Formats: sequence, C-alpha cells, structure tokens
Amino acid sequence: MQHTFDDSIEIIGARAHNLKNIDVSIPREKLVVITGLSGSGKSSLAFDTIYAEGQRRYIETFSAYARQFLGGLERPDVDKIDGLSPVIAIEQKTTSKSPRSTVGTITEIYDFLRLLYARGADAFSYNTGEKMVSYSDEQIKSLILADFKGKRISILAPVVRSRKGHYRELFEQIAKQGFLKVRVNGQIRDLELGMKVDRYKTHDIEIVIDRMAIDAEEDTNKRLTESIKTAMYHGDDVMMVIEQEAQEVRFYSRNLMCPSSGISYPNPEPNNFSFNSPKGACPCCNGLGIVNEINLQKIIPNPILSIKNGGFAPLGEYKSSWIFKQLEIIAQKYEFKITDAIADIPKEAMDMILYGGNEKFSVVSKVMGITKDYKIDFEGISNFIKNQYDTSDSTSIKRWAKEFMDENDCPECEGTRLRKESLYFKLNGKNIGELVQMDIAELLDWFADLDPYLSEKQKMIAVEVIKEINARLQFLMDVGLNYLSLNRSSKSLSGGEAQRIRLATQIGSQLVGVLYILDEPSIGLHQRDNERLIKSLESLRDIGNSVIVVEHDKEMIERADYVIDIGPKAGRFGGQIISKGTPKELLKEKTITAQYLNGKMKIEVPKKRREGNGKSIKLSGATGNNLKNVTVEIPLGKLVCITGVSGSGKSTLINETLYPILNTHFFHAVKKPQPYKKIEGLAHIDKVIAIDQSPIGRTPRSNPATYTDVFSEIRSLYTQTPEAMIRGYKPGRFSFNVKGGRCETCEGSGVRTIEMSFLPDVYVECETCMGKRFNRETLEIRYKGKSISDVLNMTVDEAVDFFENIPKIHRKVNTIKDVGLGYITLGQQSTTLSGGEAQRIKLATELSKKDTGNTFYILDEPTTGLHFEDIRVLMDVINVLVDKGNTVLIIEHNLDVVKLADYVIDIGYEGGKSGGEVVAKGTPEEIIKNKKSYTAQFLKKELS
Repeated sequence: MQHTFDDSIEIIGARAHNLKNIDVSIPREKLVVITGLSGSGKSSLAFDTIYAEGQRRYIETFSAYARQFLGGLERPDVDKIDGLSPVIAIEQKTTSKSPRSTVGTITEIYDFLRLLYARGADAFSYNTGEKMVSYSDEQIKSLILADFKGKRISILAPVVRSRKGHYRELFEQIAKQGFLKVRVNGQIRDLELGMKVDRYKTHDIEIVIDRMAIDAEEDTNKRLTESIKTAMYHGDDVMMVIEQEAQEVRFYSRNLMCPSSGISYPNPEPNNFSFNSPKGACPCCNGLGIVNEINLQKIIPNPILSIKNGGFAPLGEYKSSWIFKQLEIIAQKYEFKITDAIADIPKEAMDMILYGGNEKFSVVSKVMGITKDYKIDFEGISNFIKNQYDTSDSTSIKRWAKEFMDENDCPECEGTRLRKESLYFKLNGKNIGELVQMDIAELLDWFADLDPYLSEKQKMIAVEVIKEINARLQFLMDVGLNYLSLNRSSKSLSGGEAQRIRLATQIGSQLVGVLYILDEPSIGLHQRDNERLIKSLESLRDIGNSVIVVEHDKEMIERADYVIDIGPKAGRFGGQIISKGTPKELLKEKTITAQYLNGKMKIEVPKKRREGNGKSIKLSGATGNNLKNVTVEIPLGKLVCITGVSGSGKSTLINETLYPILNTHFFHAVKKPQPYKKIEGLAHIDKVIAIDQSPIGRTPRSNPATYTDVFSEIRSLYTQTPEAMIRGYKPGRFSFNVKGGRCETCEGSGVRTIEMSFLPDVYVECETCMGKRFNRETLEIRYKGKSISDVLNMTVDEAVDFFENIPKIHRKVNTIKDVGLGYITLGQQSTTLSGGEAQRIKLATELSKKDTGNTFYILDEPTTGLHFEDIRVLMDVINVLVDKGNTVLIIEHNLDVVKLADYVIDIGYEGGKSGGEVVAKGTPEEIIKNKKSYTAQFLKKELS
C-alpha cells in the first residue's frame, strides 16, 4: 500500500555508506524500530541520512552571515526526503567529559535548586549556628528606639575586622572625612596626627559616627535616621550600636548577619550556589571537590634504599647533577651520607629535602683547619612536584607529577565543591550540598515531605520552582535512573545512562511534532527497567512526536508500531530493506531477525557447565561507592557473568576495584582502586586484559589495519618483494602517514577538502592518486598482483584468503573474521565504525596475541550494538578462549549471554543506595531458584 505524503516520511534513493539506493516510507507519530545485523546500515539510514538531512535543513534557515560561522553540513547522499519534521538525535557519545559537568547540571535540576536556595532558604551563622537576620533602615531605627529607650548609645561603623596592619593611612582618611573618634580593639580613642597600631597584631577598628541619648524628641528621630545612613555607608551595610553604660554591643545589617558575632553574608544570588562561579566555588579546590596532594609513599616507595641507589623515586639513581650536589651539601650540614638508608636520615634533614630551605652555613675541615662556606637554596622535592603540576603547560610533565600524587576530597568543602557560606543556607535542615548527594528516589521523597516545614512566605516563593524540580526528577525515575545522584560526574556515566538522561530532558521539554532518533537506548539497562524506558518512548509518541529507534532488544521490537529490518548481511552485503511492517507481519518473514523472534533460530543453552580449574580469585571487603563490604570469589577457567539492575554496583566492583588491582599488580598501572581489604589468588593468573567501548581512533587516518597492527606486517611483506628490494624501499615507504610513499597532494588521506566559504566543505577524490593514498612509484610494487592500496580496500573475508600463506598476517585477519567483522575493509576509517564494531576490533586485537591459558579477560557489555546472530558469533569466540583455560568475566544484562555463563554473580537488590550487595551466585540453574533476584525472574523464562 502506498502511504500518502502527510502521514509518513518518504525517503527516495538513500545511498549513504553501504545503503543500496533504497526507497522507504516511515509512518509519522509512531514508534518505529530499525533493526538488522551489526553493520547492515541501520545507523546509515537513521543518523547519516534522516538526521543529517534534518539538521542541514535547520541550518539552511539561518542567514548566510550566521551560516559562515557554523561550518556547513554536507548534503547526505539521498535523492529526496519528504515529510521531514525537525529532528533531535539522542546518541550515546554526546556527554561532556568536563569534571565540572554533573547529572544535576545536564538535567538543569541543579539550576532550579540554586534558584530555590537563593530565594527561599534560611541562612545560619557558621560561627554560632544562629539564624541570620537582615533589616531595612526603618526596621533598624524602630529596633533602636524600642531597645535603648532612655539610654545613651554610640553608633559605630566597622571598617576593619580581625586583620593585621598599622592602618596609618586609614586613620588619616577617617580624620579627613571629619570624624573625631574611633574604637580600636574595644577602646574608644581620639583621632591624632600620625596615629597607628601594631602591624603584627590583629585589630578591630570602628568609626564612631554619633553619640546620642534616645528619647521621644522629634529631632532624635531625624538625627538617628541620618546616623544610620552614614554608618551603613562607611561600614559596608553593617553597623554597631553600643549602650554606653553596660557596654552591650549589637550588630545591625542590611545584608544577612549573625546577631551575636556580627559576621555577615552577601545577599544570596543563584550563582552563590554554583560551583562553576567564583562567587560560589570553594576557593581551595576551585569547585572541583577534589585536590591533588603529594603522597610521600610514592616519592619514597622503599625507605631501606639510600639516596644514591634511587631511594627518591622522582630523582632516580645518583647522577652528577645540580640536585644531587645540593643533597650532598644538605648531607654535610646534617651529618649523614647519601649512601645511608633513607629511614636513617634525621627528621630536620628530611624536612629540608622534601619541603626545601634557604640557608648559609660553614663547615670546618678537621684535617686542613680551613672553614668552608656553603649555601643551600633548595625548593624541596615535594614542593617541586606540586609546582610542576600546578604551573606546567606540558601534559607529559603534569602526568609525571601526578604519578606522585593522590586525588583526595577537598579538606575545606569535603567534596561538596561550594564555599562555606553557601553551605549554611538550609531548607528543612539540609543544605544544597546534602541534597545533591541523595539519589533521585530519595530526593523525590524529601521534596514530597517538605511542605509542612516551609513558612507561608517560603511557600509562595517556592511553589513554582519545586513543581519544576519534581517534574524533572520524575522523568529521571521514568527512564530507570532512580539510583543516580545529582552530583555524579557526567564523565562517569555509561553510554546508555547518558542517553537516558538526555531522553528525560527531552520528555521534560514537552515538544510536539518533532522526530526523535535514538541509538540503542536500552544499553546497560536491566530487563526490569526496560518496561519503564518503553513507556517513556510511548509517551513521547502519544503527545504527537515521531520516534525512530535503532535497536536489537526483543521487547522493544515487539512493542513497536512498525519495524524496518535491514540486511541481509553486513557491510557491503547489507544495505537493503529485507522486510518492513508491524511486528506481527515481521514474524511471518524468513529473515534472520524474524527467525530469532519467532523461535526458529536461537542461541542454545550449553548441555553442561564447565568445572573450571578449581582455583579462584577472592576479593574481600570492597566498599567503593555504594558497595556494602562486598566479598566475591571469582572461579578461574570459567565464563563468569556479573549481573544486576542498573546502578547496583557492578562497574564499581569490577571496573573500579578489581581491574585496577590486577592492572597495578601485572603492569604497574597508576589508577587507584576503590577501597578494599584484601585480594587473594593473583598467583593463579598471569595477565589481565580489559576491553571496553571507547572508540579505537578519533582521526580518519586510524583504521582496523593500523589498530590491530596487521598493517605493519603487511608493509614488511611488501618490502620483501623483489622489486621493493631492488629499489631499497623500507616499511615507511608503504605508510600513508609519513612522507615518502604517500601521495603528497592529499597527504595520504585519499580525498582533498575544498573549503567553500558559504557552503559546506566539499570532499573530492584526490585527482593525483584517484583516492589510492599512495604515489605512482609505491603503487608499482605488487604482491600477487595487488598494490598496497588494493589491500586496504579488501574486505577482511577477502584478506583471509589472500594472505593464507603468511601465518603472521593470516592469524590477525582471521581473528577479525571470527568476531563477525568479515565485511569491513582493512582501510575503513575508524570514525565510521559503530560502537559494537570498535569493541570487537579491540577484542580481535587481544585474541590475535598468543594467549597463555591463564589470562583474565574483562569485557564490559560486549553485546552493545549486536544483533542476535552477532551475539552468537561473539559467544563462540569467547567460548574458544575459555576452553583453552582462560577466564572471561563479562558485565552484562543480555540474557543470551547470561544463560551461557558457567557462573553468575548477581548484585543488587536495587540500584544506588539500596544496592551494593551480592544477591545470588552460582550456575544459571542455581540463580533462578533465588526469589529475591530480579535477574532470576527474567532468566527463568530464557532457560525454560
């Protein structure tokens, strides 16, 4: 049936990447899922065609003047797109990596909290804990008239508060303004010429503005008004009143002020609560919440060594240099030798070596009877490292200095990032720093109970702000992020979490008529929370938006209104639409996706689980983040899965505790693990390899051949051909990154960029080398009739046959084929690989190295971006590894992987504060008997 134009998006002739000139119509205001094998062209259709065109049309609406600053956008390779509404893409890799970006700032909830605290919170004194007060001039006048009726008072303006100095100029200035008396440290004195105070003591100085008796006369009222004005002007909005007989002091301020100690705060503005503004940020850590401090154990790892033998790690062993000469002079002064163990050096000498000093001293030579003068001018090893870290512009020097430092919570703000005054503004007894440490679920409950604790005035101010905050918190709950806290740094979020936060922000904006494109929003989400996510997407659709989701999740496909399946295979064998229709229609098709959905194909559960080698690694007492003193035993020689709802502590336990411990043990890495008590069993493994989802290269020059290092072998092979040997070519001749063999017109990139000032940059094939990247001489060298450029354009499948007689190259390309990437070309730019492809290339790189049979592999959600069929291929490769005796530990939610594991450790019970415990452990068959585990409920269906 031909859809009419107004209820669908018509795409005609899409050819981006591997799409084969396809025509498709996508219904509007529906939830549409695009699925298919990895690399079949799903993202090419959703992001590189629909999103790219939507964005380009948006920028076309700007004036030519504005467009020149934006840089143009390329027109996607498509003949025509009709019916496109404004497009918003929610991808995985869009969060900021800045340490200043937190969950609160991305979702804008923190901005509302700042507003709430600036306008509605009560201020308390950090000295006495009393509630701060502020008055208008009229209120101050009536208070003075009431409190001091019939008494004599002095009105003073404080100008110096507990600061050192002689203040001669200040006294002169006060006298010039016509004042006669000042009060210095509690004593009233007449102003004299040349008057000053002791510059090394701290002083309190106030100007005596007026002395008067308070009575009911009319002129008293007028005089008091004038005096208050003058006192406020000179005292920076603070004034003092002293009753002359009792010497009782009272403070009054237009700002917030402590009634008994007189300290005042500036009137609060939202930026007083922002850690990104100098007005609110803690001055000690600049609003980062952490400071780098020198760790002496890293500077002196082994106190038994002497200075000469390299006892000070930053200096290394003795060499004839200025710094060691200075150490020899210090040794003479404090009478020790640089060959003595560091533990035996006197304390004063150690202080001088670490923290520096500037001294002259003389030594009398006993033999000659002569006196020799020495001068020590030494910065100190510890100070030098700190200064290099703070002031150096070089990243490598900063990295070197950081090796001897630890990141600790800032001692002043204790990690809250804000200055002291900002933390003494409270609502219902809590300051803003305490609110952002609560997880979202806890914070929602706190706001629900807040109302009875607010005054009538506060309720009027806060009602709208609290409504906004509650709505946004509820959206975060709806997408399954109830375990996050607002001060969680955005760089510690996983791809799926970051994407769901952006989704919550979008739902919050309540736009209508927009086309949303999401890239696998279910990544890292436990089956339990999947339901919430699908409901969120349905609510976006129901208010009148079109939602396109690129997804492999079975439940998501079944709940969609319309499914488009792209295939049949991946890479250049994909790019066609093999079926489209409702999920029910899809089940009748013969495609791979349909067969997995209707149960004709499935990943088989193994008949029996592996026994392992009987050894294990035991990690005891892990307490990082939300872990509650967890002890886990990981059996070796098995496929082990760590499961649990999002935020339960899986990554903390493995990526932040176990992996850094193993990495430090085998490779002396510098990352500090989260706190734990002890680890046993490291002797049973001989190396650790972790494979995560970060991209393999950020430049178009990086490609699978260079990343897996197979290109070096191919280049060496080309240097051994007879023609290359006659010409004397070295491996560098066959590199497109260095001068010599590459085409110099395009500098080895194969395309030339032509900059157009008002139009997008145009990439044209280099006319010199015709996109081959190398110059004519290099391309004349052939192996089996193929030039080096032809090899880069081969798919991995072709390369496996082509290099079958060269074991070194064959082993590497064959591994890439085994992980299911036979369809990519060796020279494909890394930037065009999907997340799942990049992770599998890393896996292939590690697999192609010779394994020892005792290696410990850690994989973090390796099924990201993988279709059911790709998961089967991947798990076959992983099973081969385990069969050789290695241990593979996978953090995973995907039940197809969990059901294949030999041993499962389930962490829960919930996410965030209610997580961090081991709920169940054992084989999948043992896990499903556990009544409390969420994983067990879903795993039961898979195994039955």
